[in-house]
Amino acid sequence: MVVLPPRVRAGDRVRLVSPASYPSEELLAESVRTLESWGLVVEVGKHVLDRHGYMAGRDEDRLADLNEAYRDPGIRALFATRGGAGAYRIANDLDFDAVRADPKPLVGLSDITNLHLALWRECQVAGIHGFLAGDRSAASTRALLMESKPTVLHRDSKALTAAVRFGGVATGHLVGGHLGTLAWSVGAGLPSLDGAILFLEEPRAVGLGHVDRHLTQLMRSGSLRGLRGVALGRFPGFEGYVDRDWDVVDVLRDRLETLGVPVIGGIDVGHGDDPLSTPLGPIAELDAEGGTFTIGPAVC
Repeated sequence: MVVLPPRVRAGDRVRLVSPASYPSEELLAESVRTLESWGLVVEVGKHVLDRHGYMAGRDEDRLADLNEAYRDPGIRALFATRGGAGAYRIANDLDFDAVRADPKPLVGLSDITNLHLALWRECQVAGIHGFLAGDRSAASTRALLMESKPTVLHRDSKALTAAVRFGGVATGHLVGGHLGTLAWSVGAGLPSLDGAILFLEEPRAVGLGHVDRHLTQLMRSGSLRGLRGVALGRFPGFEGYVDRDWDVVDVLRDRLETLGVPVIGGIDVGHGDDPLSTPLGPIAELDAEGGTFTIGPAVC
């Protein structure tokens, strides 16, 4: 059963944190301006701009910023400044007791998928696969946090993954995010997907084999047993990319058709410029033929 945090209201305190890589000062300033324009009181974690290799400071410092925000009853939402790398190091050490005692939404994507998965596995708390940069992204994220309404997403016929479709209707809790993170989480904290709808998105890092290996690992591990449906978001960087007559649509069709569940592509959520945001955790209904994807509210 999903736990919905209270919706965020004007005047609430919120915290920017960097659980993975560090942002530029310009990106951080833009995030602060965006949140302040919503009437929120914005605080910045102590280690947001720290640097330790490609991460925003040492593991213990990034974790401390997260847990401090979860333990502070005045903080009503957490926003990851960016993804990158490093959240996988600290996801299992979150103060889950504090999260259960005072649920609050976490907003982020990419490497932040590690935190969304851990929070769902341990606390069943809803989160937001979302972004603040860009007017469209900011408006989408704001609506999810400050309005307790269902989200209805439609297949974008022009999107790369819109061509991937296996008919039917499916209902289940929405779990997922960055495909690579889900695959790497097999045996290291991937929550049960039994009865779930799986959301997948991924930017191109190498070639088609990367997507194939991730999907195959999830399938062979048994992690997709009981899965009810799949929703495909953005796969940027794969536009026009062909390897020996196949493109990413061929890979997705070839792998996903064996699951025997409804699949909808063309959902405009994921990496890239100005994406939409989506709740993670609430009950979702996928209508592959009708081209609609409806997700329950992320907050109450």
